[in-house]
Parts: sequence; C-alpha cells; structure tokens
Amino acid sequence: MSNRPGIFRSLVSFLAVCCLGVAIGACLLRADVPTDADVIVYGGTSGGVTAAVETHKQGRSVILISPDKHLGSMSSGGLGWTDLGRDSLVGGLSGEFYHRIWLHYQNPAAWSNGIVPSQPAELHKVRIDARRQLMFVFEPKVAEAVFDQFITENKIPVVHVRLDLNGGVLKEGARITGLRTEDGRVFHGKVFIDASFEGDVMAKAGVSYTLGREASSQYGEDLNGLEVRLATKNQLPPGIDPYLRKGDPASGLLPGINPAPTEPDGTADKKIQAYCYRMCLTSDPANQVPVAKPEGYREEDYELLFRAIEAGQKGPFFGFQAMPNQKTDSNNGGGISTDYIGMNYDYPDGDYATREKFARAQEAWQRGLIWTLQNSPRVPPAVQAFYSKWGLPKDEFTDNHNWPPALYVREARRLVGDFVLTQPMLQKSLPAARPVGLGAYTMDSHNVQRIVGADGMAHDEGDVEKPVGKAYQIDYGVLLPKSAECENLLVPFCISATHIAFGSARMEPVFMVLGQSAGAAACLAIDGGVTVQNVPHDQLQTRLLSDKQVLDPSQVIP
Repeated sequence: MSNRPGIFRSLVSFLAVCCLGVAIGACLLRADVPTDADVIVYGGTSGGVTAAVETHKQGRSVILISPDKHLGSMSSGGLGWTDLGRDSLVGGLSGEFYHRIWLHYQNPAAWSNGIVPSQPAELHKVRIDARRQLMFVFEPKVAEAVFDQFITENKIPVVHVRLDLNGGVLKEGARITGLRTEDGRVFHGKVFIDASFEGDVMAKAGVSYTLGREASSQYGEDLNGLEVRLATKNQLPPGIDPYLRKGDPASGLLPGINPAPTEPDGTADKKIQAYCYRMCLTSDPANQVPVAKPEGYREEDYELLFRAIEAGQKGPFFGFQAMPNQKTDSNNGGGISTDYIGMNYDYPDGDYATREKFARAQEAWQRGLIWTLQNSPRVPPAVQAFYSKWGLPKDEFTDNHNWPPALYVREARRLVGDFVLTQPMLQKSLPAARPVGLGAYTMDSHNVQRIVGADGMAHDEGDVEKPVGKAYQIDYGVLLPKSAECENLLVPFCISATHIAFGSARMEPVFMVLGQSAGAAACLAIDGGVTVQNVPHDQLQTRLLSDKQVLDPSQVIP
C-alpha cells in the first residue's frame, strides 16, 4: 500500500464519491432488495461491510442485512481512536478504509481551520502513517461516509431490518437455508455470515456458544475468571464506603455494588465486561450542543461518584482522545466513568426490548455523568470548570440528538468451535495452521463488577490489561462452528475465543480483516461445493494474499 501513485487523482475521485455517494446510496438502500443471494451477511458493522464487499469482489451475489440504519457501527459510532497494537498489521479492505480516511483529511476543507497538519507533533496527535497513507483517527461522520462508499461503489443491496429472534434462522439439518426478519421476509442463501456484535444468527442456529469468563484452569490461562488480585487499573480510590449509610451494612449496598466474592480467583462466571457509548465531544462553542440533565435523573445514582471525588479522584472521569476538528473519542477511563458496570448481564441473550432498555439506561448514565460533573454543587468548582467546556457536536449523529447510535458491545456471546483461541496462543505467538489475519492488541477486559473488598470498601473487579508482546496469527478455526452444528455459517466477531483472548482480538481493524476473510471463505465454499469447515486453506491463503491481507507476523513492523 506504500508508494501509491496519483494521490491527487485519488483524492478527486474520493471527493466525487462523497458528493454522489449519499444520493446514490440513498436510492440503493431504499430500493427493493432481492431475497436470494449466494451469501447473506447479517450485521451492518465494519466487519459486515468488508464481508459483503469481499463477496461481491469475488463475483458472488450478496445481501447485507443491517439491524441498524447506519453502517459501520462502532467505527462510525464514536470509536475514532483506533486500538490495534501494531498499525502495520492492517491490510486488505481494512487498510483501504484507513487509506480513504487519510485521503479525506488531505483536503484542507476537511479541517475547521483549513490547515492540514504537517508538523511531527501534529501528525502524532492525529496518528497519520504518511508513508503508507493511512490515518487511524477520524470523525464519526467521515467513517460512515467511507462505509457508505464501499456499499455504493459495489452496488451491494442493503436492507435495514432485524432478525426475527423467534425461529428466524431456518435450517435443514446442519445447513441454514434462510433468515426470517421481523417484517416477515425470508432471505435465502448458500452461506451465511453473522457479523453482528451479539451473535444472534449464531445463537438462533443452535451452535455452541458461551457467555462470561471461563475458569483459568479450563484452557491453561492465568488471566481468566474472577480476578480480584488483578484489580489495580481503572480502580476506585481507596477508602470508599460501599453502604447507603456510611458505616452501616444494615442500610444495604450502594446501587451496582455486589457483596464480597466467596470464590477463589480464576473461578468461572457468566458476568460480562462493561459497555458504554464512545462519546464524541467537542470544545468548539460554535459546534456545540449542551448536555442536558437526562429525564428521570436521580442524584443518588451518582453517590459513588461523589464519594470517589471525596476520596481524591479528580479525574479524568472519561477519556479525551483527540479527533480532528476539536472533537474527541471519549471512552471509559478511571474507577468510575462511562462504563455502566454490572448492569449489562442480561444483554447478550436478551430480546430486543431487554437490550433497548439497557441501551437507554446506559445513555442516561453517561449523560447524567456529564451533567453531574458540570453542574452538581457536590463537584468541586475546578472539576466543574474543566468539564463545562465540553458538549456534543452539532454536526455528528444529527438524527439521534447528536448522541452515538451504536452501543459499544465489547463482548457478548462467543462461539465455541473445535478451535478456541486462548491466552497462551497469544502470549507465545504460536503459529496458526490456517492464518486468516493478525492481532496484536493488549488482552483487554473492562471491569465486570463492583464488589466489597477484603478491606470492607468498594472496589472494581475484572479490569485486565496485559500485553501480548508480538503480533500473533488468528486461525481460520475461530470463524467456524462445529460442522455437526452448522456447515454454512461463518462468525467474524463473536469468534471462538476465551474471554481473555477475545479481549485482544475484538479490535475494529481486526474485525474488518476477519470480515473480509469470512467473505473470501464463503465464496470458496460455494465455488468448491464444500462446507465452510472444508475450505482448502491453501486456496484461501492465496486469495487473501492477493487481497493484500497481512498474514505473517514477520511482516509487521514493531
């Protein structure tokens, strides 16, 4: 991807697509779509888009079913600060995405001050790889435009509708024959790709999956399961009383705090790491919408915040990773922050109403957190002054009250196939028999619960941040259900991995890579008349390398 010729011509072409893409895309997305295709992709996520594009490029028909009306999900929903570990491991359509981001910001009109950053400090701030012409930070609206371009350029039919969770996956034996959506349509295909964050097609197809944390002993790991001993990062300040009335256990625990665990570290559970919205904030008064007090706000819900401040936490209460044009990607940061810890356990297996109820509660928590920091008299004036300069950008998420529509579902269901990605495979960089992509990010789990610690005070539990060292190969097996359970389904996000290994592999660039690899594998399965489990890896590898995927860790620049 280096030494690309014709930058100016590429930029002109890119801007032309920007101008025409919205109109063309709107017509395409509104048009009646077919209900039969070679490949059906479920999930309008970043990996869903790359899976659909790869399928089309291989000459097979494809339909993309997106439960959401915006394509790209997290990559266009506020997660503009790309977590990857090694920027040089991206290739294929994932690399093309970041190249198009780079192209967009080469135009001075893309910057509010009309000046493209050129000094080393500015380049570092916005994370530009000028040599390969890639850019790894971006505004949400720019990312969504790129995903829309991928779809319109390849004329991929998209339908925005949800899977019917009551018998909506139609099967004959070990093969899915169709997906029935909530509007009653049935979409038939030869191979299906579940690119959703929740794994709904996977689950409703009856394949094996798991939730929560495995016991450390199950796969020879030492970072999985209950991990009170590791609870040192993103931790509450010491000395926070956990009871409604300080010093009075009989008064009950504060909301969201569990009693002290009785199980030893390493014990399995079904608890899920916390979710949040990746907020896009701005300090530009001319492009700012104030964050109002959310309906139903209760000061008592933020008692833990007030006690954390009393105990010495001055911030940050969420991150401020810099985006272009005075915007942020504001993620969880600190002991009490945007993560709504312990409240999402029912989300992965929940119906749509259950998930929507949690999503609204999560949004209310985060809006209430900002409002509290900006307005509560229990917050010190200096803290109020710092947070009061931030608001929501007027030019982002304009059809959703400037709030991200995509909930950051960091982890939900996880496939259990014949191959399972584990902590030792990552830390030892063990070679994969059938590599389809690379990972390199830290094994990262956000907090899972709040507990009463051995000292009788409130503590967070579940945060793990351990580096993997080198880049590692991801085996094709992570995408595959057991053949007896389903022979024509590929799963590029809810992969077959343990909780702690998934924490590294779940990053958006890797998801795009695995989505593209799933699309290539689906086409080869159809071409050869074989199950997805029996796709010849030599053919798959040849195709992926021709698509400029990076499969060899020795090619990754440290």
